[in-house]
Amino acid sequence: MVKRARDGRTWRVGTDAVVAWIANGTSPGRTITAAIPPVFEAYATIVLPPQGEGQDEHDRAVVAMLSEQSAGQPWWLGYLDTGADDIVFTDAPKVTLYSGWQYVLVEAGPEQAAEWRQSGPWSFWKGALPNLMFPADRSWLVSTLWDDDWSCLGGPTRLVNGFLSHADLQARPVALGDDATPPGHQAR
Repeated sequence: MVKRARDGRTWRVGTDAVVAWIANGTSPGRTITAAIPPVFEAYATIVLPPQGEGQDEHDRAVVAMLSEQSAGQPWWLGYLDTGADDIVFTDAPKVTLYSGWQYVLVEAGPEQAAEWRQSGPWSFWKGALPNLMFPADRSWLVSTLWDDDWSCLGGPTRLVNGFLSHADLQARPVALGDDATPPGHQAR
């Protein structure tokens, strides 16, 4: 097992086996299953704030909602290696997902999801949260793909409904066969 040190602790680095359920359950396209396997009760897309306005509030709301759903569990945090984004552990082995994209995957928690990356010029349209997050029990999954300005969510109906009704989030429900692209946005 590979580990990396940060903040006075050591963190377990994930392998392709940890994300095999995602890799095996997703396929290219415009439906929600391009990012989220079809194993959840409900699905939604969550639009990221335009030009990063309100990004910190958005990120806090996302972490708070997910924390309520999976209290006390470790989370897997995935940082996409775009060449420009902060992947937190630059020397850690990577996993491969989606269209051959490389992620650093680390077992941590909501505190680290909220704090390890800082908002800045490189993240103004994606925020500081990891590109991929799910708890140990895999009860939900949030994925922000490389070229989208929204995140995809799969999880229990109660969690998804919470995102849909949250005042600081712009979320909409998505059915498995529907185009997941939010109205007014373009899939790239």
